[in-house]
Amino acid sequence: MCRNIKTLFNFSPPATDEEIQAAALQFVRKLSGFTRPSRANELAFERAVEEIGATARKLIDALETNAPPKDREVEKQKARLRAAQRFG
Repeated sequence: MCRNIKTLFNFSPPATDEEIQAAALQFVRKLSGFTRPSRANELAFERAVEEIGATARKLIDALETNAPPKDREVEKQKARLRAAQRFG
């Protein structure tokens, strides 16, 4: 799994469309192996990002949980601590 794709479900405030599109872009980059596609592949690449982003939004909106929403700032602090422990 691409390390740049983060969990977007059950956060307060909810995931923005920009965050979902960024995750979709990372996913398509990982699948295709392209950071930037050639002109010949640009349309297919962009279409995939749009479709995956739309599908991801539908998924996130449809999911349900009884757990309280996670706080973004607390999760960022946890991630920083894990990175510091991992990389020093």
